[in-house]
Amino acid sequence: MSEPSEIPGPLVSITYCTGCNWLLRAGWMAQELLSTFGQDLGGVTLVPGYGGIYEIRVDGTLIWERKRDGGFPEPKEIKRRLRDVIAPGRDLGHNDSVPG
Repeated sequence: MSEPSEIPGPLVSITYCTGCNWLLRAGWMAQELLSTFGQDLGGVTLVPGYGGIYEIRVDGTLIWERKRDGGFPEPKEIKRRLRDVIAPGRDLGHNDSVPG
């Protein structure tokens, strides 16, 4: 068994509305973030909420809010926003390409 890292990395939380049945959406986004950032993250936590909430935070900093940002994010947008907070110089490959 390996020793846990002293600094686990950034923690992402996704708060979703249980009444709106957004658990699958939140779970899918968590999977996308873990697939892209892997061990660069300390973890992704799903937090049940209510009232139409859908928020994504990294270390407590809000990077997406459904009402403020106009709906649900595309994974590439959240990956860019997360990268800009945790590793600004990191290349996200095709996620960084801008439609032209």
